[in-house]
Amino acid sequence: MIADFIQILIYIGIIINLAFAIFVVFYERKNPGTTWAWLMVLAIIPVFGWAIYLVFGFEGRKHKKFAQKSIRDEQILSDFMAKNPELFHKQFNLLKKKNILPMPNAEHLNDVVAMNMRTGASAYHTNNSVKLYNEGNSKFDDLLKDIAAAKSFIHMQYYIVRDDDLGRKIIAALAKKAKEGVEVKFLYDGIGNAFNSPGFNKPLKEAGGEVQLFLPPRWIRINYRNHRKLAIIDGKIGYIGGLNIGDEYLGKVKRFGFWRDTHIRVVGDSVHDMELRFAMDWNYTKGSKLKLDDKYFPKIETQDNRIPMQIVSSGPDTRWNNVQYAYFKMITEADKKIYIATPYFVPDDSLLEALKTAALSGIDVRIIIPAKPDHFFVYWSSLSYLGELLEAGVRCYEYTKGFIHSKVMTMDGLITSIGTANMDIRSFQLNFEVNAFLYDSDFTAKVDKQFETDFADCREITQSIYNSRSRFTKIREAFSRLISPLL
Repeated sequence: MIADFIQILIYIGIIINLAFAIFVVFYERKNPGTTWAWLMVLAIIPVFGWAIYLVFGFEGRKHKKFAQKSIRDEQILSDFMAKNPELFHKQFNLLKKKNILPMPNAEHLNDVVAMNMRTGASAYHTNNSVKLYNEGNSKFDDLLKDIAAAKSFIHMQYYIVRDDDLGRKIIAALAKKAKEGVEVKFLYDGIGNAFNSPGFNKPLKEAGGEVQLFLPPRWIRINYRNHRKLAIIDGKIGYIGGLNIGDEYLGKVKRFGFWRDTHIRVVGDSVHDMELRFAMDWNYTKGSKLKLDDKYFPKIETQDNRIPMQIVSSGPDTRWNNVQYAYFKMITEADKKIYIATPYFVPDDSLLEALKTAALSGIDVRIIIPAKPDHFFVYWSSLSYLGELLEAGVRCYEYTKGFIHSKVMTMDGLITSIGTANMDIRSFQLNFEVNAFLYDSDFTAKVDKQFETDFADCREITQSIYNSRSRFTKIREAFSRLISPLL
């Protein structure tokens, strides 16, 4: 009797799996690589594959949902441009210039700026001073000081805000300002913070601050997470980069040890673009709608160290894969070197071929990934791609000092990208991301100097080391590579 019942359940599971296989191919219309990867999962795990698909692959009404957000975002951008017509004309006239960038021999990089303008409406601002952080302690010390000094408003959005010492410290600082009458709005991702205690945000809410979830988890859904990390204070100071809020980002979690990350503090006109991005995401939630009042976009004084910059966003709510295109453009425009640090390296075919082409052309291409993986399938998949790049002459490294979480790329000592987007398909196509692209040789020299320090804290993966890996490792790599479109 029990055996018959189990057999019936197995038949039901197989039928459901078959239905999902048909659904994947004919209804959702994913790209061929992703489709075949899911069909393989459904075939290998015939009874429970459909449940895995519901969690990791089902898109539902994504296109309609995010198309609506895209329309709203475009309206917010249009309203902003209508209130700032001089900015629109300034950006339009920039595209007519022969050399946008204030660096010698950089005319060939005008296309990078122009593409970011066209794909993401990313304004190019030169009036910015920037402070670079290579770890979390100094960043959060400064953020807490800026929060304490806020006069008008504090707007923050983070993928993860841990219910731990640092998380509670941030919430307490925000609650204190809310009690003083400062407007505080805090947006965080629904899945990234699903396990926080129910009363975690209570002090901030009771003090008059507003807290909203981005895509609340009606059920467990891994895709379409708001991975952006922004903090805007009084419309004049902005933070952007790879650091979430939690004790591990201070290096206090034994599993990871020292936490190597990259973040920047911006004072200048580009902060307005961060605020604009926040407004678009905030207004998508069910909270009170944020209007483009002048107090959110105050006039900013001329900065001493002026660094040109663009804030580039991408995700399911944008027409193009803006950050991915900018990465690709940097690689293909390089003449001397490309340095990349990313915790997750799962490139699509276009970036993989671009990196191989660059290395085979004699360009110094170097990539750093963590030696201590936090997602093993991603790590094994990354190794398989690095093995392919080694053959083309790319130098590959594993960071051994701790865990490297930086999402950074530099090109020819001229351009630096710092932000939230990893070098993987999830960041390019599924998550909501935001990066800063900085066009300054002095700043890029600082980032490249840190890269040299990081290389010294790495184990280089040479061709001989890679070839000597065990048969079991090769099997893990091969399987992970097959499912890499899902990672």
